[in-house]
Parts: sequence; structure tokens; C-alpha cells
Amino acid sequence: MSDNKILVTGGAGYIGSHVVRLLTAAGKAVVVLDNLSTGFADAVLGAELVVGDTGDTEVVSRLLDEHRVDTVLHFAAHTIVPESVSDPLKYYGNNTCCTRNLLECCSKAGVKYFIFSSTAAVYGIPDDTVCTEESPLAPINPYGTSKLMSEMMLRDLGKATDMRHVILRYFNVAGSDPDGRIGQSTANATLLIKVAAEVATGKREQLYVFGTDYPTDDGTGVRDYIHVDDLAEAHIKAIDYLCGGGESVTLNCGYGHGYSVREVIDAVNRVNGKPIKVIEEPRRAGDPPALIAKADRARQVLGWEPRYDDLDFIVKTSLEWERKLQEQETA
Repeated sequence: MSDNKILVTGGAGYIGSHVVRLLTAAGKAVVVLDNLSTGFADAVLGAELVVGDTGDTEVVSRLLDEHRVDTVLHFAAHTIVPESVSDPLKYYGNNTCCTRNLLECCSKAGVKYFIFSSTAAVYGIPDDTVCTEESPLAPINPYGTSKLMSEMMLRDLGKATDMRHVILRYFNVAGSDPDGRIGQSTANATLLIKVAAEVATGKREQLYVFGTDYPTDDGTGVRDYIHVDDLAEAHIKAIDYLCGGGESVTLNCGYGHGYSVREVIDAVNRVNGKPIKVIEEPRRAGDPPALIAKADRARQVLGWEPRYDDLDFIVKTSLEWERKLQEQETA
């Protein structure tokens, strides 16, 4: 891994903060750029936090120069799919245009390595339930399209310059730091396990299940859930890979198998010790029956070995974090 300082955009957010924690724990010098619109300053552990936007070329250029940055990890983005449908320009502005500005600054500063936070949403509704990195790219919402456009810019820049990159396409990220230091604190979260944990701790009254008639074993949608710490470790491996001379590559990040919504609810009830209230609703437009990663390539290329491939453990860390937030709110 490089000895130069690492810039992490969106490093005060859910996934970014977990990556920052691993980097600083390994003794790496890190500077975080985050506008704190959805992130939290106290989630940045062991790194310098600069409050600002990735679209601000003056700020970005100054940080790259002052800290002699040669590695950038880019998490800063809007990520709520329904919001992207109702306000597409917000997503193209922040996720795509700001990424374009960031890439221009990185290119001018001679940044060598770039890790990009992408998404399985670039696959849209795949014909096959298991997505490989070669599956057709057909996003069905502005969020997925905004990320795919950023992937394309990064690839084209890589062909025109010496900057090498790793694009990581996340599947369903869940859980929190096993030691309870940081977690998912996003307001109005939409991710299933986070929402279920909020119901279990009384923050929400009920969990809505959208669709019980899918062609799956129990009629509910199936997703590939990956613990946030395992995903964070993939980013560390990606930096090592590039610093070791690896070529630019795009990789899926998931466990390679899925759980249905009902299976997730069962796990929450098990770990919580009592059932949560569930209300069944019709399907939502655009939700595929199943979405699972073919993630063998990440293991082979990066030498990545996930440690937390256990649904009950993922749920346990989510519930523990929700209870900690609840204690802080009532203190």
C-alpha cells in the first residue's frame, strides 16, 4: 500500500467511514472530504475531516496537492433509488457531474490509483438471477445510470492516462462495525435490514414487505446481503492490488448467494427475541425477483476472503447499533 496520504470522499458516510476505520487502523494517513449532508463527523475515526464537496474543484485540487495524494477512494454520492426517480437531476449533478470534476482534478494532480464505489443497480433487472461482471448493463433508474456514467468516465480516463482503477459494484450492504464504534446512522434509510432493525427497536412501527408473489421459494424478493466490514476489507485489498501493479478491473462485491425478505425477517425475529410487525404490500415497479452476485473474481483478483458471511451476525450487528443509537438519543 502507498505511503502517500489517501483521500476518501464521502468518508463520513456509512460505507466510507468503515473503510476509513480500517485504513487508519492499519496506520495509513487519510484525509476525508465530506459535505456531511448524510454523513457524520463523529464517524470519521483517526483521519482528518475536511467539510466540502467533491464538485468543488478548488477544494479538491488543494487537498490533492497539500497531502500529496496518490490514491483516491470515491464514495460521495446520493443513493436513494426512489428519490433519483423523482429528482433525477440531483443524482446526475452530484453522482455524475461531481465525479467528472473529481476525476479531472485527480488527472491533473497525477493521482495513480482510484477506487470507485459503484452498485449492482447498473444491471437493472437482469435476465439471470446471478450477475457476473459481464452481465448486460441496463439500469432502470437515474441512480443506477448516474453510477454507470461515472464508471464509463473512469474507464475512458484510464485509457487516456496512467491512472489505474478498481470499480467495485456493491450488492446489498448491511450490518455495522462488530465492535460498535460506528454504524449505519442514515436518516430515513430504505435498506431492508436497517429498517427491520429500526422496527425491532421501536423507531418505526412496522416493516413493509413489497411483493409476496415473486417466482422465488417463498414469494418474496431475494438479495445478496454483504456485511459492511467485509465490503470495507475489499477496498483495502483493492488498494493493495493496484499498488502491487494490478491492472484496472471491475468487480462484483457480494457473497454469491441470497436471502429472501422473509428469511431476513426470520433472522431479525430470532436475534431480537420477539417478532416485528410486518405489513405486506403489492410489488414495487422495478424490483427484480432476485439479485445475486457472481463474486468469484473479487476473491481471485484481490485475494479477498469475507469473514462475516452469516445472516444472523449481520442482523446482530445492525440491531446492536440501533440500540446504541437509541441509548444516545434518550441519554
